[in-house]
Amino acid sequence: MPASPLAVVQAQLDAYNAKDLDALMATYAPDAQQFALHDALLAQGHDQIRPRYEARFVEPDLHARLLSRTVLGNFVTDLEIVTRNFPEGKGTVEMLCVYEVVDGRIVRASFATGETRV
Repeated sequence: MPASPLAVVQAQLDAYNAKDLDALMATYAPDAQQFALHDALLAQGHDQIRPRYEARFVEPDLHARLLSRTVLGNFVTDLEIVTRNFPEGKGTVEMLCVYEVVDGRIVRASFATGETRV
């Protein structure tokens, strides 16, 4: 039986914070899509998603702190504060992440970026 949508998204967040690229990619379906919320396709499939996280994982202070989570069927919405290393220095950015989970893997993820503070 596939993992619940909640368990899949939590595993994705845990892998992100551990900078464990293989564990993170295991939470995504091979043909998964990532979007800017209500906007453009950012990446499709492991070949395009993996490099996005590889680049992010070199940031020494990278960490996502979950503020709230809502689960509705196979959709999980997270509100996070992400600590990042920007060219201007260490800071935070608000993120709204909407995940659709099918058969134990994320098939679609959409991201809205809020205020950045450096």
